[in-house]
Order: sequence, then C-alpha cells, then structure tokens
Amino acid sequence: MTIRQAAFGLATAALLLGGCGASQPRDQGIYFLMDTSGTYAQQLDKAQHIIDVVLSRLQPGDTFAVARIDTASFTEKDIIASINFDDRPSVANRQKRDFREQVDNWVKTVHPSSHTDITGGMLQAIEHLDEVKPGRKTIFIFSDLKEDLQKGYVRDIPLDLKNFDVVALNVTKLTSDNIDPREYMNRLESWRQRVERSGGHWRVINDLDNLDGALSS
Repeated sequence: MTIRQAAFGLATAALLLGGCGASQPRDQGIYFLMDTSGTYAQQLDKAQHIIDVVLSRLQPGDTFAVARIDTASFTEKDIIASINFDDRPSVANRQKRDFREQVDNWVKTVHPSSHTDITGGMLQAIEHLDEVKPGRKTIFIFSDLKEDLQKGYVRDIPLDLKNFDVVALNVTKLTSDNIDPREYMNRLESWRQRVERSGGHWRVINDLDNLDGALSS
C-alpha cells in the first residue's frame, strides 16, 4: 500500500465516523394542548380520540404530555399527564394504559375556563420539549385559536419554535366566523405567520382521519 492510498483510507474512515456522529435521534416528543374554554369543554371526547391515536403510534423511547389551555396556561400545573415511554415495549404499553386513565379521570372533573391563554400554553410546551430533547418535537393545539387573555396578562412574547412542528387540530368555526369568514381565515393566517416567523413548521388538520401524516417519523 502506498502512502497516498493509506492517507486516502484514513480520510475515508474519518468521514464515515463523522457521518455516524452526525446522525439524529429518531425518538419524538409530542405536547398536546387542549382548549377548555366555551364549547371546547364539551368537545373533549374528540380530544380523547386524538390522544388514543397518538398513543397507538408512539414507540418505546418517545415522550408524550397532555396539558390544558385555560386562563393562565404558562404553568406546569396545567400538565394533566406526562410520560417518557420505557424502551421495553411491554412496560411502554402499560404506561400507555395508565396515561389514558389519567386523562379520562381528568376529563370527568374538568370545568370550562373563563379565558384562553394559548400563548402561555405554547411557552410551557416549548420549555417542556426543550428539556426532554427528543429528536422530533411536535405541539398539537386542540382549539379554535381565538386567544382571550384576562386583563393584565402579558403574552406579546417571542416564541422559539426552531425545529418544532405546530399542528392545529379541529379548529372550530365560531358564530362570528360564519357571519364573516374572513375572521376565521385571518385567525389561521395570523397563527401561521407567528409560528413560521419563530422558526416552526405550521399545519392545520380539521379532518382527524388525516392525523397519521403528523405522527410519522
């Protein structure tokens, strides 16, 4: 072997090792925000269905959290259930059953909130997923996306959504939207711009049969 051949071999090995080191983790973390204001408090059966679908798709090593959107959502107290699934499938399946039971018990006692702090919920979701550090980070928002803040609350805060997928689910049209559809379209566009300006990827899914695309790794 010549010196040139040996040098080429070492360079190739270094590139291969570098490529291995650059591989990204394939686990995913999902943070599910549920609006509990107004009519959404009566639509939590749909949210439970979505949670069932998510649980059926998540794999050992993934992480999942469910939280409510209420008057003041930037708090860990609004996290209803949170789990990092064990690497052992049998244990992960048991964790999924326990997780679903926690959510079901909460739904039985929930009371509608008077205001809708979506931004606070998103800030809490970002903090939670950034701490867990999954390979893929997704925030689901089950809401009509109409933020209604209590007087005095400050939410004009930048969102750091780089490498986040943000998926709005079941965005119900309000009575005022039916009168003037521009309100609905402007609300969706405003959130899209805010998410994308913050570095995130935005998507709306109103047909819940299309959830698979948002859950694929």
